[in-house]
Amino acid sequence: MNKYMAIALDEAKKAFELGEVPIGAVIVKDNKVVSKAHNKRETLKLATAHAEILVIEEACKKLDTWRLDGCTIYITILPCVMCAGAIVNSRISKVIYGAKEEKFGYVDDIERILSSSKLNHRAEVVGGVMEDEARDLMKKFFKGLR
Repeated sequence: MNKYMAIALDEAKKAFELGEVPIGAVIVKDNKVVSKAHNKRETLKLATAHAEILVIEEACKKLDTWRLDGCTIYITILPCVMCAGAIVNSRISKVIYGAKEEKFGYVDDIERILSSSKLNHRAEVVGGVMEDEARDLMKKFFKGLR
């Protein structure tokens, strides 16, 4: 798990260097990296240019399908509601994240969205992988803005 989360953290550092909120994501299938991305909302001037959305789009293109079952997504920070919805809709099998971002205010709700029996797809969720590194990068970024 740490191997792929380290790649996601490298992506988050790229976002940090661009002045973007430092979140990175990687999609893995059969122990191979399919796609990787980082936040680019400011760079692309797109509200939806979150790391998770970008990495899902790239994986769909590379695998030539919108169904990403059998894939695992590694994300440095627990996804927002939009990204959780995209994960469910793309049928990603497993979500591994680093740290929770309490400011979203949806932590418990998002984890429930990803594994809700009310939806037609559920993902296994594992949190806290390289949590300190992910949290520290976010703190450093926001401290620099103040």
